[in-house]
Amino acid sequence: MKKIITLGEIMLRLSTPGYERFVQADSFDVVYGGGESNVAVSLANYGLDAYFVSKLPENEIGQAAINHLRRFGVNTDYIVRGGERVGIYYLETGASMRPSKVLYDRAHSAIAEADVSDFDFDEIFKDADWFHFSGITPALSEKAAILTEEALKAAKKHNVTVSVDLNYRKKLWTPERAQEVMTRLMEYVDVCIGNEEDAELTLGFKPGKTDVTSGELELEGYKSIFKQMIDKFNFKYVASSLRESYSASDNGWSACIYDGKEFYHSRKYNIKIVDRVGGGDSFASGLIYGLLTDKNYKDALEFGVAASALKHTIPGDFNMVSVDEVENLLGGDGSGRVQR
Repeated sequence: MKKIITLGEIMLRLSTPGYERFVQADSFDVVYGGGESNVAVSLANYGLDAYFVSKLPENEIGQAAINHLRRFGVNTDYIVRGGERVGIYYLETGASMRPSKVLYDRAHSAIAEADVSDFDFDEIFKDADWFHFSGITPALSEKAAILTEEALKAAKKHNVTVSVDLNYRKKLWTPERAQEVMTRLMEYVDVCIGNEEDAELTLGFKPGKTDVTSGELELEGYKSIFKQMIDKFNFKYVASSLRESYSASDNGWSACIYDGKEFYHSRKYNIKIVDRVGGGDSFASGLIYGLLTDKNYKDALEFGVAASALKHTIPGDFNMVSVDEVENLLGGDGSGRVQR
């Protein structure tokens, strides 16, 4: 069985019920999630040996986060216990022309304060096939940036394939700091995932004519950025999900990939959104699954797009779908008919 390592932060998510605004809510719905943990859950659902590496406090909330991961088959053996707190984020789900809103309360979380000495990376990456991280983790703190780089060095020492989801978060760091850190980390990366905004803000590549808010895509802009990225960093693949945002409730959803020779654009899905948080993570995990199971890169991309289209119909951060369900959609059954 393929062994996949992910490194990052899992947070307590507090969501307003339904479509209530923060100022309306008298209670919050509780789930757990975070970029790399979301990827680990998807890959475990697909039958792979997915490990999530992090640090969580030795208290009931830290244990609840671990239990949540275990519930979906993620291996938590490499989660270190300690630190002061679990990071929190608040989610207000948008509808129609009102966008969703996220507020963070994650400063000084356990993983942000973790030391490299907390982890035995040689043991973690022993017999591993794939390592995935995102731009969110090194953005958490200086310590987290150092931790991420040390993990990447260990992954390469053990000949592990590495993917990154650039995932720029303006509430965590500036473009200047992001480019300083992320440019250094790209030398370890084989598969780079990120949209045109991520590529510009984290790596400094200027986009072409792309504007997600217009509801239209200019694919030549992506092709230009992807070519620049491969030329500079020698990635094996560069991929991006493509969101055409007609409203908070209605999106077009597709993806593209470039291998240095051929640019490929996937099938497009028109989706009614239940919960878009984790959509990018579900795309990344679907692409990883496809590449790990020897699909050609175009079929791997199509699997990732279909998987992430389904994620938008599921509340919470995690994409709780099976390989069969994704392949059923790939086979053309998007009817939503009751299955008896």
